[in-house]
Amino acid sequence: MPGGRRVAAVTDAHFDVAAGECLALIGESGCGKSVLASALLGLLPANAQTAGEARLGDLDLLAADERTLARTVRGRRIGLVPQSPAAHLTPVRTIRSQLEETVTELTGVRGRAAVREAAEAAAERVAFPVDHLDRHPHELSGGLAQRAATALALVGDAPLLLADEPTTGLDRDLVDRTVDELRRHVDSGGRALLMITHDLAAAARIADRVAVMYAGRIVELADADAFFGDPGPRHPYSRGLLQALPDRAFTPIPGLPPELGDLPDGCAFAARCDRATDTCAALPALTDAVACHHPHVPEDIRA
Repeated sequence: MPGGRRVAAVTDAHFDVAAGECLALIGESGCGKSVLASALLGLLPANAQTAGEARLGDLDLLAADERTLARTVRGRRIGLVPQSPAAHLTPVRTIRSQLEETVTELTGVRGRAAVREAAEAAAERVAFPVDHLDRHPHELSGGLAQRAATALALVGDAPLLLADEPTTGLDRDLVDRTVDELRRHVDSGGRALLMITHDLAAAARIADRVAVMYAGRIVELADADAFFGDPGPRHPYSRGLLQALPDRAFTPIPGLPPELGDLPDGCAFAARCDRATDTCAALPALTDAVACHHPHVPEDIRA
């Protein structure tokens, strides 16, 4: 960063996503979720540094060069639903031309009529109106741009789909339709889905497992049914996220997340946590799928 500062945007992120599985990555804005997704696709800014491994089959994504990522990974092995779809759509071309180009590049469909039909089918999958296909990105609402980006991401039937806030700008019915289509995409071909989202209702609808990020670290990994149902989350932050929902306690988590450039030495959540003790001055490891010195146990949660 300017002035020689360093920001650890994501630290010690250990997780896997299996074929046929959806992992929902949740957490407050600025905790590192989108940075993690960008790292997997080689889309970080030039001043970013990465370490470790990110394996997709026999390919280490973090070690792959730009040529490999551009020609064999993006779109083909990993599809991306971007967080800011309007910024990823080509502004001077219609949605139809972008869809048709993607169909031609990523599928075996050939012939003008067949490509046109395949592009329209891709649009219909995500409820993008066919009569809007000949519009340019600036002529679309945020929700329509989101659906166009989702259609583009699904065309290649990539083994791994990264969906970064795929329901932004959509009303509840379209949210449900979109996540159901993403789920069908996973189930129909044994594909994997990493969905980054603030929409916990969407996560509960689609996810097999949940990963919770806070201040650049994964603090809990849990089966979705247990996380959203019984016995519930074990990390105090995870519980706070659920308790903040209007259909639950509607109680906000006090305070604000720390700056990633000025993290404490110990637990980053301690200043906001009602379970914190002196022990929390030491950084907790991710043990038994939760990074907390004082995690909730099922008896606490049911009480």
